[in-house]
Amino acid sequence: MSILGEGNVSMRMSDETFFVKASGSNLETLDESGIAECRFDKLLPMIESKGMDDAQIDQALFDARVNLAAKKPSVESLFHAWLLGLPGVQCVGHVHAIAVNQILCSPRAKEFARKRIFPDEIVCCGCESVFVPYTDPGLALAQVIREKTMKFVARTKREPRIILLENHGVIAVGSSPQGVLASLLMVEKSAQIFVGAANLGGPNFLTAKQVKRIAGRPDEHYRQSVLKL
Repeated sequence: MSILGEGNVSMRMSDETFFVKASGSNLETLDESGIAECRFDKLLPMIESKGMDDAQIDQALFDARVNLAAKKPSVESLFHAWLLGLPGVQCVGHVHAIAVNQILCSPRAKEFARKRIFPDEIVCCGCESVFVPYTDPGLALAQVIREKTMKFVARTKREPRIILLENHGVIAVGSSPQGVLASLLMVEKSAQIFVGAANLGGPNFLTAKQVKRIAGRPDEHYRQSVLKL
């Protein structure tokens, strides 16, 4: 789901710090040298900023490091810092998955975010996803992710599992690395099915009643606990 230096991951370490992939590091070969520990209190106030230029943002990312010898944190550390503050979220994963991006670069992106096709998609990805219109990566994107996620929670009364970034990629949030990976694998599978069904005249979407039924089933809640979602 990721090549070269694409994508990034993060994990909360304490109330004060979190680990995040360093800029340019490869997720497939990621090791300790490709990770930076950052301070929340250095990054979160930036999301309120309206006047920072690229050079100031770069310097702030360097200044957020706990270990000054570490590589520069990803520019997307800003949205990681904010998302790690959501209830129950300990880990965040962001990739540029091929099938997901086929849809996110198409006119049907919002439809993919809003509707569901099959039960396992609901179990692993939630009843619907947050949709974020294309926004310049970095500070501006973190600000729009915050805005759209807060509106999503207010409307649905649920925390999201998946955030879809138009013409960009997908974010999964969860309480464990296993849960985040499960959500990312399932959203990519869902995208492949969506694209295939679209080529055959579909997809045939589940109704709101059917989605609600799957989301409320005790056996599916048990599966979610086993999958550490």
